[in-house]
Amino acid sequence: MGLISPPPHHDIYSIEDIKQLIHDLKNANPKARVHVKLVSEVGVGTVAAGVAKAYSDVVLISGHDGGTGASPLSSIKHAGTPWELGLAETQQTLIANKLRDRIVVQADGQLKTGRDVVIAALLGAEEFGFATAPLVVSGCIMMRVCHLDTCPVGVATQNPALRAKFAGKPEFVVNFFEFVAQEVREYLAAIGFRTLEEAVGRTEMLDTRHAVRHWKAAGLDLSPILHVPGGDEADRDTPRHCVREQDHGLDKALDNTLIQLSEGALNAGERVRLDLPVRNVNRTVGTMLGYELTRRWGGAGLTDDTIAITLTGTAGQSFGAFVPKGITLRLIGDANDYVGKGLSGGRIVVRPHPGAQFTAEQNIIAGNVILYGATSGETFLRGIVGERFCVRNSGALAVVEGVGDHGCEYMTGGRVVVLGPTGRNFAAGMSGGVAYLLDLDPRRINPEMVDLDPLDDDDREFLADAVTRHHTETGSAVAHALLADWDASVGRFGKVMPKDFKRVLAARAAAQRDGRDVNEAIMEAAHG
Repeated sequence: MGLISPPPHHDIYSIEDIKQLIHDLKNANPKARVHVKLVSEVGVGTVAAGVAKAYSDVVLISGHDGGTGASPLSSIKHAGTPWELGLAETQQTLIANKLRDRIVVQADGQLKTGRDVVIAALLGAEEFGFATAPLVVSGCIMMRVCHLDTCPVGVATQNPALRAKFAGKPEFVVNFFEFVAQEVREYLAAIGFRTLEEAVGRTEMLDTRHAVRHWKAAGLDLSPILHVPGGDEADRDTPRHCVREQDHGLDKALDNTLIQLSEGALNAGERVRLDLPVRNVNRTVGTMLGYELTRRWGGAGLTDDTIAITLTGTAGQSFGAFVPKGITLRLIGDANDYVGKGLSGGRIVVRPHPGAQFTAEQNIIAGNVILYGATSGETFLRGIVGERFCVRNSGALAVVEGVGDHGCEYMTGGRVVVLGPTGRNFAAGMSGGVAYLLDLDPRRINPEMVDLDPLDDDDREFLADAVTRHHTETGSAVAHALLADWDASVGRFGKVMPKDFKRVLAARAAAQRDGRDVNEAIMEAAHG
């Protein structure tokens, strides 16, 4: 199925959103470093400073020459500046704001030689990204048709016939990098450094006289690139590279308490039941607990409801982000944005407090960008949610009583049931999965990639089960009314079905019926 490259990140609209995403990822794996990639351009240093203050572990400055073969031509031709300019500005801004010592700076964008590595180090980079060169070493001939599934050398394709043409070997890449490393050693020796770390940020070692004397460079002033805040004789105690780790504040997380109380489940798979209060300062609740579960039990997790946690109050951002199978989070109250972001097999239930004086199905129960990038699991929400619900959902089940604009945008899998009003532009870019809307209004649907289909028997059976479970989990008045006369209620649902997804499912069913190879039939359908 067609996807969009590079994909839009609809959970990021401000530096605060990036800060929250960094916090989410650090909770998902406290031992991993979080990278933020920035395009080299005028002003990138200011953004890099913001990223450092948002507690990113690494900032990557990417030059204009790089980019995947699937990038739009306008981006390849017109986006960004050379990595040298962006890297120099980033290094200077971080030093001037006393932030350089707490973040690692990385550079990429057509680095190919040891000389490139040493120049990047002298300008302030500690790490160096190679992509195009190793790809070429592996056999890529840069046809730039990565998005068309027609790569003639079998690098960027899912077509078995084309993949058979791939001739690359790991040894080719190893050999390439050994030569790069050897060249780096030679350059470091020539300028008097024993290690690459010693060279980081030492722009005074760059000799530009020969280049500037060339007639094409007449009048060129490179001093802004080579500037060191505080002067060439700046305080030698001022770090020019990263010397300490970021403080992500994980020691203050509610999850530390959840992990302690869930030791029986984490160690032996015993069932655990917890009942605790939650406040909006408790961000990313359940994620670090999920990390511990996955670390000890693997990707399969535990059986459903092994760890069942009931929280009362208002949850902060990213409630239940990345929660794996085996954890159920029930929230009595309401939640902020990003509920269930990246949900990975767990179950999330959000319902109002029984003493609430408002009608649940007419009020907001949770914020925007819920279930962004979810891969599996279930979510039942008694109430209305904000915009961009289930964006890039690829496998989770969600039942909700109303959504804002852009629901199910770029969705590639899973099932969504909406028991209430729907905002505009529903299903934009939706290439997989199925959505069921009560009293569907075609004017709210973006028809570019989806059809509105009638329900079949399997759909009716699924909807009966989903609505029943929603009622059981949340006590929903809407679900209760629908189930009271289900034969009439089920006819009110409309089905939103992606055209590509429907074609692939039809090809798979036909192949299974005829005894043909399923993958071969799907490839034929995908290529028309």
